[in-house]
Amino acid sequence: MQWLLDFMAQGGPVLYGILVLCVLLWSLIIERLWFFYREMPRLNRAIAERWAQRSEHQSWNARKIRAAWLSQQKQAAQQYLSLVGILIAICPLMGLLGTVTGMVSVFDVLAVTGTGNARAMASGISQATIPTMAGLVVALTGLYFRTRFKRLSERGVHQLAEWLTTD
Repeated sequence: MQWLLDFMAQGGPVLYGILVLCVLLWSLIIERLWFFYREMPRLNRAIAERWAQRSEHQSWNARKIRAAWLSQQKQAAQQYLSLVGILIAICPLMGLLGTVTGMVSVFDVLAVTGTGNARAMASGISQATIPTMAGLVVALTGLYFRTRFKRLSERGVHQLAEWLTTD
């Protein structure tokens, strides 16, 4: 656990902000994984059973009910995806902020000690590079899952639409 604290200290204060964003992003990812692999199939089956129990499927009223159920499932499937997208966009920007603050500390060291103190400059350089790397890693993992969730959403709603036939 000490290595994590050392890593956070080397990355500077911006890295703590990236950590908060990472925890929030992964909370949403875990919730969406639970929804797509546990809840959505159960909800789709329940809606399909309710549809099968209807005596008629072709009336104007039945088509409106079908459209409403599909819309509800689409909305439930796309819940939090825009928030995930916002977090994905913020993480690299936070990394860039860490780069700027780290470079400012490097320039402060240069102004005070000149070019001869490499050890003092190394702290600022690590504060400049670690948050950038962390922000990009968090954003890339989030981007993978957001793309995956969009596909799962489309697939789940399409499957429900096939189950709710109007024949």
